[in-house]
Amino acid sequence: MPAKSLQELVDFVRTHSPFYAEAYKDVPETVSHLTQLPVIDHTEFWAANTWPDNRVLTGPLTDAGVYKTGGTTGVPKLSVWSRTEHADSVTAFGAGIVQAGLKPGHRVANLFWAGELYGGMLYIEHALHAAPVENVRLPVGAGAPNEFIADLIRDFGVNVLAGVPMKLAAVAELLVRRGRTADSVELLLFGGDLLFTDLRPILLRAFPKAAIASVGYASIDAGLVGRPVPGEDVRVHEAFPHRTVVEIVDDVTSEPITTPGVPGRLLVTNLFRTLMPVIRFPAGDRAEWVDAQCTRFRLLGRSIEGGRVGTVSMPIEDVRAVLVEADPDRYIAGMQMVQRRWDGKDGLILRLGYVEEPPADLAARLVEAVYAARPLFPAEVADGAIHELGIEWVPRSELLTNPRTGKLQQVVDERPAN
Repeated sequence: MPAKSLQELVDFVRTHSPFYAEAYKDVPETVSHLTQLPVIDHTEFWAANTWPDNRVLTGPLTDAGVYKTGGTTGVPKLSVWSRTEHADSVTAFGAGIVQAGLKPGHRVANLFWAGELYGGMLYIEHALHAAPVENVRLPVGAGAPNEFIADLIRDFGVNVLAGVPMKLAAVAELLVRRGRTADSVELLLFGGDLLFTDLRPILLRAFPKAAIASVGYASIDAGLVGRPVPGEDVRVHEAFPHRTVVEIVDDVTSEPITTPGVPGRLLVTNLFRTLMPVIRFPAGDRAEWVDAQCTRFRLLGRSIEGGRVGTVSMPIEDVRAVLVEADPDRYIAGMQMVQRRWDGKDGLILRLGYVEEPPADLAARLVEAVYAARPLFPAEVADGAIHELGIEWVPRSELLTNPRTGKLQQVVDERPAN
C-alpha cells in the first residue's frame, strides 16, 4: 500500500474514523506538520478501540489480521491490520533484518511466541519470507523446550536465533550447564524487549562466534517503527523511509525534542496504516536522538518502567547500570524490581538472577553501590520512612516473565491492594 501524505492521511481518518474525527475537531483543515495534531491519549484510544462498537477503525473488518498486544503488563488489547498493510510492513521489516546481519543461506530458528492471537512469531516468519536474501526458516516458537532447541542448533547447524532476550538467555544457560557452545550460531536477533547488558555474558559464553543485533523495532499496536542501524550499540534504530515518522517529545509538554542526547517519549506515525490508524501514537518507550539530523534514535527503555519507594524514584536503567558496574565478575544474569510493604512501610527488593552462585559478600557491595548513586534512599531509610534496600538472588530461570510473551517483568508490585 503506498504511503499517504500527511494531509491525505488526516483527511482520510477524519472522514472514516469516529475517534479521529473527534480528536481532530479543533485541528485546521490544512495540516502541514505533525505538531498540529494532538498526541494520542492511550486511555481514550483503547476505550474507543473495543470489540464490538469500535470507533477507531476506518472501515468494516472484512479482510484483516487480528492480533493481541502483549507488553509487560499482561493486559492485552486487540490490534488489526489489513492484508495490504501487513504485507507492506513485513516487506520493509525483512529488508531491515538483512541490515541487521542476515546473510544468504542463513538457517534461522524463530523462537518468538505464537498462538492466542499473538503475532510475534508470525510477523518474523513473514518478514523472513519477504527478506531480499535467501534463508532457511525454522519456525520453532518460544514454547519449544530449550533441550529441543539446543539439539536442533547442533543437528541442523542453525546460524541465527531470533527471539525475545529471556528465551535466548534460557537456551544459552542450558548450553552452558551442558558444557557446550554453539559455534554454528553467527547471529542472535532479539526483539520484543531490550537486550540488557546483564544478559550478554551468558549469551557470549554459549554463542562465542555470534554477533548480537536487534531484529528491528515494531509492535502489534504501534506497528512498524524502526529498522536496526548496524554498529556496536544495538539500541540505535532509524525510521523506515516513506513508511513511518518517529518523534521524541518532552515528557511533560509533549514539545518535540531536537537535541541529541535529550531523552523523551517516542511517538510513531504510520503513513501506510489506515484501517486502524496510528498517528502520533506513544509507543511506550523512551528514546533519544543520536545525530544532529534527528534521523537515528537510541531506545532507553519503557517509559513506564521503574520502581518507587517512599519519595525515592528508582529508574530501571539507572539502577541496572550501577549494578553492572559493581559486578565486574558478571554474576548478575537478569534483574527485576519487587515492590513490597511490611510493618507499615514500603520496601524495594532487587531480585537478581544468577547462573553461577554469587559470593556471599556481593549483595552488600551492590546495596552500597546503589546507595552511593541514589543517596536519597539511605537518607529515607535513616528517617524510618522506608525499609533498607534488599537483594534477593534467584536462579535466572525464576525471574518472573509475562506468561504469554516471555518478556521480563521489569517491576513486580507485591504490595497489598488496600
